Amino acid sequence: MSEKNQNVGVYICYCGGNISDHVDVEEVRNRVEKMPGVAVARTEMFMCSDPGQEMIIEDLKSGKIDRVVVASCAPSLHETTFRDAIKRAGSNPFIYEHANIREQVSWVHHGDTATDKASILIASATAKAKLLKPLEPIRVEAKKHTTIIGGGVAGIKTALDIAQKGIEVTLIEKAPILGGQLNKLGRLAPFGEKASDILQELLEQILNHKGITIHTDCKIEDVTGYVGNFSLDIVTKPDNNNINKKITIDTGAIVMATGSVSYIPFDGEYGFGRHKEVITLKDLIHILKENLSSGTALEVNGKCIKNMVMIHCVGSRQIPGIHQPKENGQLNEYCSRTCCAAMLNASNQIRENFPETNIYEMYRDIRTYGRGQEELYNQASKNKVIFMRYDADAQPEITPSSTSDYPLLVKIKDSLTFNEQMEVPADLVVLATGIEPDDVSGLASMMKLPIGTDKFLLEVHPKLRPVEFPITGVFLAGTCQAPMDVGEACNAAGAAAVKASALLSKGYIELDPFVAQVDMDKCQGHGACVEACLKEGALELTEVNIEGKIHKKAQITAAMCLGCGACAAVCPEKAIDINGWALKQYEDMVDAIVSDGFAA
Repeated sequence: MSEKNQNVGVYICYCGGNISDHVDVEEVRNRVEKMPGVAVARTEMFMCSDPGQEMIIEDLKSGKIDRVVVASCAPSLHETTFRDAIKRAGSNPFIYEHANIREQVSWVHHGDTATDKASILIASATAKAKLLKPLEPIRVEAKKHTTIIGGGVAGIKTALDIAQKGIEVTLIEKAPILGGQLNKLGRLAPFGEKASDILQELLEQILNHKGITIHTDCKIEDVTGYVGNFSLDIVTKPDNNNINKKITIDTGAIVMATGSVSYIPFDGEYGFGRHKEVITLKDLIHILKENLSSGTALEVNGKCIKNMVMIHCVGSRQIPGIHQPKENGQLNEYCSRTCCAAMLNASNQIRENFPETNIYEMYRDIRTYGRGQEELYNQASKNKVIFMRYDADAQPEITPSSTSDYPLLVKIKDSLTFNEQMEVPADLVVLATGIEPDDVSGLASMMKLPIGTDKFLLEVHPKLRPVEFPITGVFLAGTCQAPMDVGEACNAAGAAAVKASALLSKGYIELDPFVAQVDMDKCQGHGACVEACLKEGALELTEVNIEGKIHKKAQITAAMCLGCGACAAVCPEKAIDINGWALKQYEDMVDAIVSDGFAA
């Protein structure tokens, strides 16, 4: 394919009405086909469909075009789709440019304005496409080894799945034992499996796997490197001789499976910390693990529990101005998802084993979202669990009882009975505390990992890249990402394992070539680019011998470069450009935008 040709093919998507309801797509096509350098301009109901892709492939194979512009939805959705189609046509996948005429046009403009703006954006993309050069992916040698940070169920499952692919694994856990929260659970909702049985089976597999190395009771001190070639420094706790052991792990990929913790109610929240009869659901689960034997009523600390009140949404779905934030101002505004099923599961166990223990569940909403979980709610109703609903701004109040029969009195305005004020005497109050991510802010800062406003680790895209970070080669799994039950955590672990295994299986990795490139003839070694670089280690000054004289020149480590352009912006000689986003391409795009020739 000759780089001198400027035969651009422009393909405009109706997006099933998402675009065409506000953009006159055919009018845009009429304008586009008159633009200089445009060889063909076509429309399709869904460009991402097989017929749409085949249209591009056929035009490339026939030689009608040698550059491609697709005008459709956001490139984050289908950029890979169109690059793959171009590759199937036998062409270089980087001769492609995208114009977003859905999010940037049809979703925000109407009528002639939308049609005009779509024409201008496509003109701009076409101007850039004329200057696109075929690029080659950056090939990086990759160590066939993965490090899993976190030894809970997600970490264990990820390690096993990767090791089964023949890739060596190191599992790092800060606690003395593996298993995480699974160690603290009893029977799992909704089907009643024993958590201890599941954990025992997983531990037997991982401890006997020759391809997995385990480090417990240790701390990560430093993480350096890039995809395929990461290095982690860990320090173990002092041994019998009071000596810390430092270990360096060279690895190709990293999976964050750092898990979660249970919300701890503040002093006085629903009487917690002030009344010994107020406990958390985690405490109740531990009690049930030890006390599912015989008897007509549940006994706790030697006391027969006749009435038990269970309160949902403690530490979840918090509302500013209503709930008390933590000392750092944090409110957990999300739903912890697993609490309702866990609470109902415990209620059913108690009612079926201790029928003389009455249970009152006080909830804002019952959210039994997973397979088999709605049956838990139906079963609780059959087991005569009494449900009472409260509003967020009228939470149940726990006070000492005025009688000796029950230690506590729970007052609730029940919206199920038209806000009638109810008083429930209680022997025990159980708080369904939500899920919070384990604090890994230090590690996330060290690795430059994004954290959401809810303090969970943040994936690139919840649907398209649900277990990937923006940092290539680093993945996430389990409840470090969001509240999940055990099954979901294992599913996420499987997804992360597949991604890591696919990345490392060849022994090398191909990265997109959109990185900085230095023109050594122009570079004067000022060093401003190094100071501006956002990624430590991606850019440095090196000494180069030119005709017997030593000169300082900027040097890019392509595998670490973010392609952000910060270095190019500060170079006085314009000695640095970004592959695929060169300054001349920007200039031509701007010229196209300000031109009057592309709109009606």
